[in-house]
Order: sequence, then C-alpha cells, then structure tokens
Amino acid sequence: MTATPSTWDYDHYDAAEERLRESLCTLGNGYFATRGALPECAADDLHYPGTYAAGCYNRLTSTVAGREVENEDMVNLPNWLPLRFRPVGEEWLTPDTAQVLDHRQTVHLDSGVLERRTRFGLGGGRVLSVRQLRLVHMADPHLAALRTEFTAESGPVDLEVESALDGGVTNSGVPRYRQLEGRHLVHVHTGGADGAVWLRCRTRTSDIRVGMAARTTAEEPVTPAREHLCVTQRTTLRPEPGRTVTVDKIVALHTSRDPAISDPLQAAIDRVAAAPGFDELLVSHRTAWGQLWRRAELDVPGEAGSILRLHLFHVLQTLSPHTAELDVGVPARGLHGEAYRGHVFWDELFVLPYLNLHFPEVSRALLHYRHRRLERARAAARAIGRRGALYPWQSGSDGREETQQLHLNPRSGRWLPDHSHLQHHVGSAIAYNVWQYCEASGDAEFLHTKGAETLLQIARFWADSADWDDRLGRHRIRGVVGPDEYHEAYPGARRPGLDDNAYTNVTASWVLTRALEVLADLPEPRRRELVERTSLDDGELEQWDSVSRTLHVPFHEGVVSQFEGYGDLAELDWAGYRERYGDIRRLDRVLEAENDSVNNYQASKQADVLMLGYLFSPTELLALFGRLGYRLDEETWQRTVDYYLARTSHGSTLSGLVHGWILARARRAEAWAFCQEALKGDVADLQGGTTGEGIHLGAMAGTLDLVQRGLTGLETRAGALWLDPVPLPELSSYGFSVRYQGHWGVRFRLEHGRLEIAVPESGPLPIDVRLPDREVRLQPGDTCRLVLPD
Repeated sequence: MTATPSTWDYDHYDAAEERLRESLCTLGNGYFATRGALPECAADDLHYPGTYAAGCYNRLTSTVAGREVENEDMVNLPNWLPLRFRPVGEEWLTPDTAQVLDHRQTVHLDSGVLERRTRFGLGGGRVLSVRQLRLVHMADPHLAALRTEFTAESGPVDLEVESALDGGVTNSGVPRYRQLEGRHLVHVHTGGADGAVWLRCRTRTSDIRVGMAARTTAEEPVTPAREHLCVTQRTTLRPEPGRTVTVDKIVALHTSRDPAISDPLQAAIDRVAAAPGFDELLVSHRTAWGQLWRRAELDVPGEAGSILRLHLFHVLQTLSPHTAELDVGVPARGLHGEAYRGHVFWDELFVLPYLNLHFPEVSRALLHYRHRRLERARAAARAIGRRGALYPWQSGSDGREETQQLHLNPRSGRWLPDHSHLQHHVGSAIAYNVWQYCEASGDAEFLHTKGAETLLQIARFWADSADWDDRLGRHRIRGVVGPDEYHEAYPGARRPGLDDNAYTNVTASWVLTRALEVLADLPEPRRRELVERTSLDDGELEQWDSVSRTLHVPFHEGVVSQFEGYGDLAELDWAGYRERYGDIRRLDRVLEAENDSVNNYQASKQADVLMLGYLFSPTELLALFGRLGYRLDEETWQRTVDYYLARTSHGSTLSGLVHGWILARARRAEAWAFCQEALKGDVADLQGGTTGEGIHLGAMAGTLDLVQRGLTGLETRAGALWLDPVPLPELSSYGFSVRYQGHWGVRFRLEHGRLEIAVPESGPLPIDVRLPDREVRLQPGDTCRLVLPD
C-alpha cells in the first residue's frame, strides 16, 4: 500500500487483505455507500460487496443459546455492482480463479473515484487488460456509476459481459453474527423498461420499499434477462488488439424513506432514465467533491497528512451535506460494513466537534435525530422508574434500546450476557454535543428550542438518578457502566452495574450545570413555555443545583477512582499476559476464555476517567471538580494519567486517540506514539480484523479533531475562540480552515512556534480570539500572526 494526500493505492492482489481493502475503498455520499469489492466477485469468505443506505434498518428474531433474541440491523441492500466477464465459452474471470499478471486499486480522494486496473492471463499468450472507474455520486445522492474498459493486448478476444442487479443478498459480513437471522429482503421482483432493468423489494419487518434501476450501455446491443432474485443485461464484445471497448453502468437507488417521492421504484426508473452519461456524471461528481474539500481544508505534511485525508474522505462519505436532509444518526462503523449492526452509539461525541466547525448543518441534523427520539428516551426512563430522558446505548431506527442481550466471545465460543445498556453516560454525550454545536454555530434558535428540551430532560434524568448518602453527605449514582466497558459488575455480584463511575458523575454534574444556565438565559416567553410544558418548578431546579455540587467522585491512592471500589480490585499480571498472548487488547475475551473475569482486576479496555481530560480543557476540568467540592490540582491529574495509562489494554480504537490527546498536555514526549496508534487503527487494522467489518468512524473523525482542536487547544466558548496550542515536535507545522458563527473559511496555520489566523472578507461581526497570555479581535479581512510561548 502507498499513500499520498490525493490517493490511497494498493499495487497487488492479496486475497487475505480483501475485506480490509473493501472497507477502506468504500465509496459513499452520505445517503448510501458501497464497499470497494471487485464487481466480478460475489459475496464469499474473501469478498463482501455490501451496499447500505443511511437509516435503513430491519428487525429480525433469532434463536441463540436457547433464547429468542431480537436484533435490528442496517440492511445490506440489493447489490448494484455485479459486472462479470469471460472469453466466450470459458469460465468467468476473477482474481481468485484466473491468472493475475498485474493488479492495482486506487482511491482518488480528491475526486471520490475508485480506479481498478487488472491484467488477466487468458492462456495461449492472450492477455486481457481491465480498467474500471467507480463513483457513488456526490452531487446526486441517488446515483452511482461504473465504467469498465477492456483491452486485448495480444490477439482478439470474444468477450461475454454480464451486468446485474442482485436481490439475493443477506447480512453476512460479520462472521460472529452468522448464527443470527440475516435475510432482510423479501418480495424481490425484477423487470425491464426502456433500455433499463429494475429491481424492487421490501425489508421483512420495517417494510421499507427499495427501488433500484440500471442502464448498461456498450458498443454492441445489450440484452436483458430475468433470473431468480436477479436481473441481468448481457452483451458480447470483440476488442481488437490495442483497441479499448467500454461498458458503462449507471444505477439509481431510492427507498420509501426518501422525501418527495411516491414510489421508490418509479423514482429510480425515472432518475436513471434522466441521468447523463458517465463522462458528464464524472464532471459534476468531481465538482461536488471539490466543494467539500474546500470547506474541510486540511494541510498536514507527511504520512500523518495522507492518513488524515483518508479519514476525512470516509467521514465525508458517511456524513455529507446530503445527511442534513435525512433522519439518521452517526453509525459507529460508517456505511462501510455490518459490525455493530450499523447502530448509533456515543461515537458522535468524537464526530460532531469536527463537523460543527465545517458542516454545522450536518451536526444540526444529527442532533435532530436525537431530539426526534426524545419521547422514546423519556419512556425508557419511566420504565425504570425515573424522570427525564434515558437515551439508549445503541440506537437504530426508532430510538429504542438496540444493545444486544448476548454477545459471542470468539475465543471461548460462548454466548454471554451483555450489560452495556447500562452505559447511561450516552445522555451526557448528547448533551455535550448540543452545547458544543450551539457554541460553534451560534444557533440560538436550536438552543432555545430543541436543544433546551433535550438538555433539560437529560439533566432531569441525572438529578432523579442521584440518591443521597447520609454517611458520605453526597449524592451517588449507582448501577451504571462507564466508558471502560470491561467492568460491568463487582466481583461475584449477582447484579450488573457499578457505583459512582467518576466519568458518569462528573459529566452528569456538567449537564445539570449547563441546563440551569440555558434555562436562566432563555428569552422569558420561551422559558415560560418550556417550564409549563415540562412542569418544572423552583424546587426541582434547586435539586438540580444541589446534585450538581454534591455528586460523589471517589479517589484512592491520590488518584481519581474509575468507580467506587476500583482500587480494591486485584492487580493484573500485565507482563505475564502479554508474554502468553501477545496482543491483549481484548483482555476481557482472554480472561473469560480462561474462566476468569476482567471484573476482578484493575484493568481498563479504554480511557474512562481520562475521558474527562478529552472533553474538558484543564481550566474547565479544574472548575468542574471545584464545583463538586474537590481539588484537582495538576499533580493529582498527572498521577491519575500515569495510573490508568499503566492499566489500560487499548481494546478500542478510541483509546489511542484519547490518550494521545491527554498526553499532548500531560506527557508530551509520549503523546505521539498514541497519536500514531489512533491514525493507524484502521489503515493497519490494529484491532485484528475488525476494520474489514466497517471502519471506526469515531476514531477517524477524532484524529481530524486532534489536529483541529486537540493540539491547538481550540475551544468555542463564551462567544469567542480560545486557543492554547501544544504542538508536538512530530506535528508542529500544519494548517486548516473552519466555519465559525457565520464566518466561512477562517484559516489557521501553525508553523514552528508561530500561529497565523486569517479571517476572510465577509459580513459578520469580528471574531474574538483568546490565548493564555493575550486577547485579539479580528475583523473580517484581517490576518494575525502570533509568536507562541515555548
């Protein structure tokens, strides 16, 4: 593999790496995406040509370990890719069955095009060269296109070509899910009309109608044919030596979730009929991508810059301006595969801070997804006897809890109870994103309406979840699970859940404080409306204030405890386990396979307490602990960082990101190693095969935010841009632009101890910039150059 800022390139065929490459070569436009599988290869143990539309879910029931288990999945839609070819009378050619002389697959990041070149040896000295260009259109989100060029290098070849739409697909891209029901599509019908072929179907239980149409053109006539669950178009070509013949395939996709249509099939047929040819589509597609790159300008040198461009490419393919028109959340694994079933977790916590400063309309739409499910979250809280809103750890179509009841340990082969639905801190992540979006965008209308409603109900849940402890003289939150995920219960406990998770309690205090501030700052008529609708009274608000100041945060050995009793757990023989197993990122699986439990040990999967240093600047974190009546000085925080750094296995791609962010300020010399792990988590598949099931969108977006906010100390707070740069020696010179409260294209440039800020000519008010040692006001059109302290 070789990479540049504009290309991601694989220069040979490697069957063992195909799943990984397919994920990293996925093309999408925010509405739908298709994995980078070779069009002539069907789904098998090596290849998986999945296509996914944002928000398209279906629910099925399976029998697992003697129990009926219900799961909702992002549906693998009909496969539009198939285009296979062979010399007439011979076998179909694939890299797995034919002689491959050369093979190259290149993602052109600037233009959003996947290029493939393969030379097949056909025997008898014959060579067939195949070049393909593929796009999922960024200007028209319902279109995709595939151009295939065939060249006979020596001697003519009579070539049979077959293009297809395949409705016989299942969800089978994740091996550990294959014991579960995966056939989501029913009522598959096919046909042809006016030179195009079409396919329609429905999802089994969610009853989403899907319409797909394709137009295949070639130099010779194209003949349609219908097969079981599939419709094809065939032609026979005769490329003369040195002459290239071309086959173009244009595809349209609609579902019944789309606005402004009545029938998805007719919409697809009409759209493919009106679509221009491949060349014209390519021009408008490149133009759309060029506009996206300008809005998300990022100039980072070296290998890190190339990986960051790939990460940005995949973020934009999952969450583009088209996403702003949809009712969807942030799928943790993008639209790139079926891991996590396409569910929405807290990963938006790592995604929206980046989007806020480039595509705030997308952030707003993603927050609308949460607000539309506020009543479902309130119902979930009522179901456990609480007030307010309890958002699910895993969300899908309608906002109910989608966390699986059982999960499979591949090491032991056992199905185990899953208690991760107790990660109630997802509500704090949603509240944090509401606040951050409004601070960055200046969107007072959203804050005063949907934002305030969401914040209020999340705060109400936290206040109602807190019990007063007379012995401690503090409020406590019991029976939860923190971000760590390794610890779901105390050793030997019959019930899951932990008490006083530090991250949960501190962020709950923050939510309560912000909610009180928002209520106080609301315009009086709006505040009255909200108070009346929610039956708020002064007594409840006084309770919020009290809980926000008295939540218990446990300490032990001079460090912040991950949860009450964490310091009493046994120490793990880290060196011994690494010697025995090598990679122990998934230490929980290792111990369970030994009939032990990670619950018994001081061991964390990923950052938990340290997440507080990721969300809050040192000044804000000090103030948060101060409000709670604790003194968190720099020495205590440094000890806390060191303590958990020695006890974390980094079993999540988010872990390296958070540790790199924290260490950039706490122990700069060690930060770069973690930053590199975050950068290479997917491209090197550091989690051992997981990237082939879908990229880790939160980690990808988080690395972008690391250079945008983490190393610059950039905050949007109190109507100003706050900066406190901590450039790493390995990443001390780079540039990017942001969109801030109506200013488009505010440019930042770090260059060896100097910071340049340029505000483009525009109508909005000046920007106030605050650094630790000075304040600067920049008018539109101003450029400011600052020398940073060592």
